[in-house]
Amino acid sequence: MNIIDRTIGEHIEAVNSLINIEDSIIAFAERAVAALKEGKKLLLMGNGGSAADCQHIASELVGRFQRERRGLPAIALTTDTSILTSVSNDYSFEAVFARQVEALAQRGDIVVGISTSGESRNIVKAVESAKELGCFTVGLLGRSGGVLKGMVDLPILVASDKTARVQECHLLIIHMVCEMIEEAF
Repeated sequence: MNIIDRTIGEHIEAVNSLINIEDSIIAFAERAVAALKEGKKLLLMGNGGSAADCQHIASELVGRFQRERRGLPAIALTTDTSILTSVSNDYSFEAVFARQVEALAQRGDIVVGISTSGESRNIVKAVESAKELGCFTVGLLGRSGGVLKGMVDLPILVASDKTARVQECHLLIIHMVCEMIEEAF
């Protein structure tokens, strides 16, 4: 089997497994809609490709996904290089998202951590901060879900051990959630 055939097969298998977590995906969208209608916001965090996914979600909500509507408050905590570098330098890289959650989050906000391993220490610390502030926490996770699976209020676990397949499914989940949110506005 060549790389293309194997990759497509793995992708189809991972995407098909999303049927098993349909209720969690819907719960994420419904919780986000309720929070946004109450004037709350989404705060998003992740590392590497997951950081890019955070920016993707924020852009779809602040801008638009498929149709015209008012902008919705979503902030990718991955984009301000001055904050990222100063917090990492003055405190630690583990504090880079927790410090932003502490500064920006309010009770009732949705804090979303995207981690293919579920073990990202900077996301773990931020989830701890978010819970202390009374935020609802969501984890877009992969593999076994790692430590974050047991920490977040709503774990959404992609059943794959391959980072690339998990990230592909996270993008599909993001698009489905954005579409459900947009329908409500």
